Amino acid sequence: MANIRPEQYLIIQRGNLEEILRRIRMILMDVDGVLTDGRFYYLENDLEAKAFDVKDGFAIRLAGKSGMKFGIITGKMTPIVEKRAKELEIEEVHQGYFDKVEVYKGIKERTGFFDAEFAYIGDDLFDMGVMKRVGFAACPADAVDDIKAISDYVCKSEGGRGCVREVIEMVLKARGQWENLIKEFIRW
Repeated sequence: MANIRPEQYLIIQRGNLEEILRRIRMILMDVDGVLTDGRFYYLENDLEAKAFDVKDGFAIRLAGKSGMKFGIITGKMTPIVEKRAKELEIEEVHQGYFDKVEVYKGIKERTGFFDAEFAYIGDDLFDMGVMKRVGFAACPADAVDDIKAISDYVCKSEGGRGCVREVIEMVLKARGQWENLIKEFIRW
Protein backbone atom coordinates (compact mmCIF):
# COMPACT_ATOMS: atom_id res chain seq x y z
CA MET A 1 0.00 0.00 0.00
CA ALA A 2 2.60 2.57 0.96
CA ASN A 3 6.26 3.34 1.02
CA ILE A 4 7.00 4.00 4.65
CA ARG A 5 9.90 5.80 6.28
CA PRO A 6 11.86 3.30 8.46
CA GLU A 7 11.22 5.19 11.71
CA GLN A 8 7.45 4.99 11.09
CA TYR A 9 7.31 1.37 10.01
CA LEU A 10 6.13 -0.05 13.34
CA ILE A 11 3.58 2.70 13.89
CA ILE A 12 1.92 2.17 10.52
CA GLN A 13 2.39 -1.61 10.60
CA ARG A 14 0.36 -1.77 13.83
CA GLY A 15 -2.58 -0.18 12.06
CA ASN A 16 -2.09 3.36 13.29
CA LEU A 17 -2.11 4.93 9.83
CA GLU A 18 -5.60 6.20 10.61
CA GLU A 19 -4.30 7.75 13.83
CA ILE A 20 -1.56 9.54 11.91
CA LEU A 21 -4.08 10.78 9.32
CA ARG A 22 -6.58 11.93 11.98
CA ARG A 23 -4.00 14.43 13.28
CA ILE A 24 -3.66 16.20 9.92
CA ARG A 25 -5.02 19.76 10.00
CA MET A 26 -3.25 21.19 6.95
CA ILE A 27 -2.18 19.73 3.62
CA LEU A 28 0.69 21.46 1.84
CA MET A 29 1.56 20.64 -1.74
CA ASP A 30 3.79 21.39 -4.66
CA VAL A 31 2.17 22.50 -7.91
CA ASP A 32 4.04 21.15 -10.94
CA GLY A 33 3.87 17.37 -10.84
CA VAL A 34 1.29 17.33 -8.02
CA LEU A 35 -1.59 19.69 -8.80
CA THR A 36 -0.59 19.49 -12.48
CA ASP A 37 1.00 16.78 -14.58
CA GLY A 38 4.28 18.66 -14.43
CA ARG A 39 4.31 19.80 -18.04
CA PHE A 40 4.53 23.44 -19.05
CA TYR A 41 2.60 24.63 -22.07
CA TYR A 42 4.14 27.72 -23.64
CA LEU A 43 1.84 29.55 -26.00
CA GLU A 44 2.37 32.47 -28.34
CA ASN A 45 2.81 35.94 -26.83
CA ASP A 46 4.72 34.52 -23.85
CA LEU A 47 1.60 32.93 -22.40
CA GLU A 48 1.83 29.83 -20.25
CA ALA A 49 -0.86 27.22 -19.57
CA LYS A 50 -1.26 24.51 -16.94
CA ALA A 51 -3.89 21.82 -16.58
CA PHE A 52 -5.40 21.21 -13.14
CA ASP A 53 -7.53 18.18 -12.26
CA VAL A 54 -11.11 19.13 -11.39
CA LYS A 55 -11.35 16.21 -8.94
CA ASP A 56 -8.42 17.58 -6.93
CA GLY A 57 -10.02 21.01 -6.88
CA PHE A 58 -13.39 19.69 -5.81
CA ALA A 59 -11.82 17.71 -2.95
CA ILE A 60 -9.91 20.79 -1.75
CA ARG A 61 -13.11 22.85 -1.69
CA LEU A 62 -15.06 20.05 0.00
CA ALA A 63 -12.36 19.49 2.64
CA GLY A 64 -12.25 23.23 3.30
CA LYS A 65 -15.85 22.93 4.52
CA SER A 66 -14.57 20.61 7.27
CA GLY A 67 -11.99 23.14 8.43
CA MET A 68 -9.04 21.51 6.66
CA LYS A 69 -6.40 24.06 5.65
CA PHE A 70 -4.33 23.98 2.47
CA GLY A 71 -1.15 25.56 1.25
CA ILE A 72 1.02 25.68 -1.86
CA ILE A 73 4.80 25.87 -1.88
CA THR A 74 6.30 25.98 -5.37
CA GLY A 75 9.56 27.02 -6.97
CA LYS A 76 7.97 28.53 -10.07
CA MET A 77 6.13 31.85 -10.17
CA THR A 78 3.08 32.25 -12.34
CA PRO A 79 -0.25 34.09 -12.12
CA ILE A 80 -1.98 30.83 -13.05
CA VAL A 81 -1.20 29.40 -9.61
CA GLU A 82 -2.53 32.52 -7.88
CA LYS A 83 -5.74 32.26 -9.88
CA ARG A 84 -6.23 28.57 -9.10
CA ALA A 85 -5.45 29.06 -5.41
CA LYS A 86 -8.00 31.89 -5.24
CA GLU A 87 -10.65 29.69 -6.89
CA LEU A 88 -9.97 26.96 -4.31
CA GLU A 89 -9.74 29.40 -1.38
CA ILE A 90 -6.17 28.36 -0.55
CA GLU A 91 -4.75 31.11 1.65
CA GLU A 92 -1.14 29.99 1.99
CA VAL A 93 0.38 30.44 -1.48
CA HIS A 94 4.16 30.67 -1.74
CA GLN A 95 5.69 30.89 -5.21
CA GLY A 96 9.30 31.24 -6.26
CA TYR A 97 10.75 29.34 -3.30
CA PHE A 98 13.28 26.60 -3.81
CA ASP A 99 14.04 26.51 -0.06
CA LYS A 100 10.68 25.07 0.85
CA VAL A 101 11.76 24.23 4.40
CA GLU A 102 12.03 27.92 5.32
CA VAL A 103 8.55 28.55 3.92
CA TYR A 104 7.25 25.54 5.85
CA LYS A 105 8.75 26.87 9.08
CA GLY A 106 6.96 30.18 8.50
CA ILE A 107 3.63 28.44 7.90
CA LYS A 108 4.17 26.37 11.02
CA GLU A 109 4.85 29.46 13.07
CA ARG A 110 1.80 31.34 11.71
CA THR A 111 -0.61 28.43 12.21
CA GLY A 112 0.80 27.15 15.50
CA PHE A 113 0.43 23.60 14.15
CA PHE A 114 2.90 20.86 15.01
CA ASP A 115 4.79 18.80 12.39
CA ALA A 116 2.42 15.88 13.05
CA GLU A 117 -0.51 18.05 11.98
CA PHE A 118 0.83 18.64 8.47
CA ALA A 119 0.72 16.47 5.37
CA TYR A 120 2.80 17.30 2.32
CA ILE A 121 2.38 16.06 -1.24
CA GLY A 122 5.50 16.38 -3.38
CA ASP A 123 7.01 14.76 -6.43
CA ASP A 124 10.65 15.83 -6.77
CA LEU A 125 13.84 16.56 -4.84
CA PHE A 126 12.85 20.15 -3.96
CA ASP A 127 10.09 18.66 -1.79
CA MET A 128 12.27 16.30 0.21
CA GLY A 129 13.17 18.67 3.07
CA VAL A 130 9.55 19.39 3.97
CA MET A 131 8.48 15.79 3.42
CA LYS A 132 11.00 14.61 6.00
CA ARG A 133 9.51 16.97 8.63
CA VAL A 134 5.75 16.57 8.31
CA GLY A 135 3.54 14.00 9.99
CA PHE A 136 2.48 12.42 6.70
CA ALA A 137 4.33 12.61 3.38
CA ALA A 138 2.70 11.47 0.15
CA CYS A 139 3.63 11.57 -3.51
CA PRO A 140 1.96 10.91 -6.86
CA ALA A 141 2.50 7.57 -8.59
CA ASP A 142 4.86 9.22 -11.10
CA ALA A 143 7.09 10.95 -8.53
CA VAL A 144 10.85 10.45 -8.76
CA ASP A 145 12.21 7.36 -7.03
CA ASP A 146 14.01 9.28 -4.27
CA ILE A 147 10.72 10.87 -3.24
CA LYS A 148 8.85 7.57 -3.38
CA ALA A 149 11.50 6.12 -1.07
CA ILE A 150 10.82 8.68 1.70
CA SER A 151 7.04 8.89 1.29
CA ASP A 152 4.63 7.41 3.79
CA TYR A 153 2.23 6.84 0.92
CA VAL A 154 2.65 6.58 -2.83
CA CYS A 155 -0.64 7.45 -4.52
CA LYS A 156 -2.24 5.26 -7.14
CA SER A 157 -2.93 8.44 -9.13
CA GLU A 158 -0.35 10.48 -11.01
CA GLY A 159 0.36 14.18 -10.56
CA GLY A 160 -2.41 16.34 -12.01
CA ARG A 161 -4.60 13.25 -12.25
CA GLY A 162 -6.24 13.00 -8.82
CA CYS A 163 -3.38 12.34 -6.40
CA VAL A 164 -4.39 15.30 -4.21
CA ARG A 165 -7.97 14.01 -4.07
CA GLU A 166 -6.65 10.59 -3.06
CA VAL A 167 -4.76 12.00 -0.07
CA ILE A 168 -7.64 14.27 0.96
CA GLU A 169 -10.07 11.34 0.94
CA MET A 170 -7.67 9.28 3.07
CA VAL A 171 -7.42 12.04 5.67
CA LEU A 172 -11.14 12.83 5.76
CA LYS A 173 -12.12 9.15 5.96
CA ALA A 174 -9.68 8.61 8.83
CA ARG A 175 -11.24 11.61 10.59
CA GLY A 176 -14.74 10.22 9.98
CA GLN A 177 -15.74 13.29 7.95
CA TRP A 178 -15.93 12.05 4.36
CA GLU A 179 -19.47 10.63 4.43
CA ASN A 180 -20.92 13.67 6.21
CA LEU A 181 -19.28 16.04 3.73
CA ILE A 182 -20.81 14.11 0.85
CA LYS A 183 -24.24 14.26 2.50
CA GLU A 184 -23.85 18.02 3.03
CA PHE A 185 -22.74 18.50 -0.57
CA ILE A 186 -25.81 16.71 -1.87
CA ARG A 187 -27.97 19.19 0.10
CA TRP A 188 -26.19 22.28 -1.34
